[in-house]
Order: sequence, then structure tokens, then C-alpha cells
Amino acid sequence: MVAEVLSRGGAAVTVYDAMPSAGRKFLMAGRGGLNLTHSEPLPEFLRRYGAAEARLAPSISAFMPTALRDWSEALGQPTFVGSSGRVFPQAFKASPLLRAWLRRLDESGVQFAFRHRWIGWDSEDRLNFQTPNGPQVMASSASVLALGGASWPRLGSDGAWVDVLAAKRVHIAPLRPANSGFTVAWSEIFKDRFEGQALKGIALSFGAHSVRGEAMVTRGGIEGGGIYALSSVLREAVIADGKAALNVALRPDLGVDELTTKLAASRGKQSFSNFLRKAVHLSPVAIGLLLEVAIAEGIQLASLPSEKLAALINAVPVTLNGVAPIGRAISTAGGISFDEIDDAFMLKRMPGTFVAGEMLDWEAPTGGYLLQASFATGAAAGEGALRWLSR
Repeated sequence: MVAEVLSRGGAAVTVYDAMPSAGRKFLMAGRGGLNLTHSEPLPEFLRRYGAAEARLAPSISAFMPTALRDWSEALGQPTFVGSSGRVFPQAFKASPLLRAWLRRLDESGVQFAFRHRWIGWDSEDRLNFQTPNGPQVMASSASVLALGGASWPRLGSDGAWVDVLAAKRVHIAPLRPANSGFTVAWSEIFKDRFEGQALKGIALSFGAHSVRGEAMVTRGGIEGGGIYALSSVLREAVIADGKAALNVALRPDLGVDELTTKLAASRGKQSFSNFLRKAVHLSPVAIGLLLEVAIAEGIQLASLPSEKLAALINAVPVTLNGVAPIGRAISTAGGISFDEIDDAFMLKRMPGTFVAGEMLDWEAPTGGYLLQASFATGAAAGEGALRWLSR
């Protein structure tokens, strides 16, 4: 996006990419359908960025979700709004959009240099690269760094830039996993039986925060859309206390009284698991989670009064004891402090050097907010670099 804005403004642009081809992480984002942005009203949209809302509002307001949809359609990829309000290309994948985009950039004269890994500056403030042909030094009138966070490092965003910029006294908040899973000390029996299975139609709560969604049991813990929506508050609790108590409501659509009535019915000769499956329509993995927690806490589920069993079903306590590694997180929290850049996204300590995207200290939930802010800050940094060049 930076390259597009700059080339449209008449600048000669080269994109240096450490990977063998362009858009590797963009393609990864498209594996689930390429959720480009969201259709909710802008005030609600901006609130999704939490503490960074005021810092991101100008760039997103200048390149709004509607502008992103128009941009996609101009590349031959019209969009549609899904039932959740999320916006997707009609092709429902990233590759057609990326191919059309790269073709347009090529036609506008943008050059690409692949397998060029940026490693910093030389004594004359020229850009240093590691390449297949050895070290190379490049001079530029302006440069924009868009190096990502530290999630999915095999796609290029390995966070190696942190040390380079820290050496220039740029303040950087520690990079942390965002929209990530968490570790749980499951029993071997539970892991072996339910790894990879989804808890669907549940509600998840932590303190004053609650969401509806689903979660996936992993061998080492739990992940999924509902978990990601709470990941920022859960992460901070785990970092501060070493653990976090997540409550899982397995049948949030049923009130306590209705659930109690169903559980008070005669079980007959059914096994307890079959009774739960038929009486309150719990899935095998949901029943397994109930049993896992009950065994850990020394509770005899079959002996519980109906009202207590009902309360437990809609408040199953799961202890999270760690955050999943940042390399597997969807996105990254932390990064360059907004106090280090001006309104044009230029580093105050390094005139002529701009930054954009996930390098900056912001985070957002999944739902199109991550790509929207990346596009918008890229466009803003491109505009800032054009103004710099015009001087």
C-alpha cells in the first residue's frame, strides 16, 4: 500500500522483501477467507483498537473500510458483507487480489527486490541488506519500514528489527502475542481424546469481559475465535499473575432454571454422559471438559444436585497457565511507541524514515480490524513520505 501511494504520487519505488515472493503473510491471512475489514459504523469500528484508538483514528478515517472495499473492487475483486458483518472478497481468498495488485504495481513502475533482508543502516545512513549475492547498500531519499510484528516468523515477520531500532534509541514496547491461544495443563486422557475438537455455541468470560463464540482444544491448551476475542485481557492477567481463570458456559442459551429442570429429569439406566448428551445436548468434548474439571477439583458430577450441576455447566472454570508462543499468534501486541512518530508516521529521531503496520504499538481483535489498520497506516506513511520528498 505504501508503494502504491508513492508510485501514484510520482516517486520511484523499490520494495525490498526478505522473502522469495511478495505477500506471504497476506496469503496466510486469506486461508480463512481473507477478512479484509468490517462493515460496522466507524465509531464502533475505531473502538476496537482500545488504547490506540486516538492514534489510529486519523489514518483509518482517511482510508476507511468503504475505501478499502472500493480499492478491492477496482482490482477486480468485489466484496460482500458476511452474516457477522465481516467483509470478504467474493472470491473468498487472497491470491486473486494479490495477483491483480502486483500486476498493477508492476504496471505503475514499482520494482521488487526479493530475498533482500534489511539489517540496518551504515555510517552514512544508507540501507544495508543481506542478499543472495552478498551484502548490498542502498541510498534513498525516503524509506518506509513495514516489517510486521513477530508472529509467523517463517513468513518474514520475525521481529529482528527491534534490536536495530532500539540501538537508535527508538522506544519499543515489548512484542507480545495477540489473538493467541493459551496453555492449559490438560490430563493425558483429555488431550488424547479431544485434541483438535471444537467447543461450539459457548460463552467465555473473564472478569467483566464476556463473548459468545467457539474454542478449540489443542494438545497444549485452548485457542479459537472466542479465546482470541479475550486474549488481550487474558494475556495481561497471565503475565501479571502466572495464570488466569477462564469461565466457559457450555449452554449459554439456557437459563439456570431451565437448565436445572432439564437436569432434574430421571436418568433411568443411562450413563451419566449419555444423560448429559440427551437432556441438555452437550457434545462429547463439552462433557469431557466437565469431567476434566470435576476430576481435577475432586467433584463427583453424578452426585451434584441439579442446580449445582446447572451452575457448573454454565461456568466451567478453566485455568490458563501460560500464553501460547508468539510465533503461532495471529498478530502481535507491542511495537514502536506512537510518541516516536509524527503525524506523518515518520520517526522523529530519524527524519526521512517512516513506519507502518504491525510494527507500531497497537492491537485489535480479528474481524477485519488487523488488515484495515495495516492498509490505513501504510497509506498514511506513503502520503507522509510523499510530502517529505516534495520538500
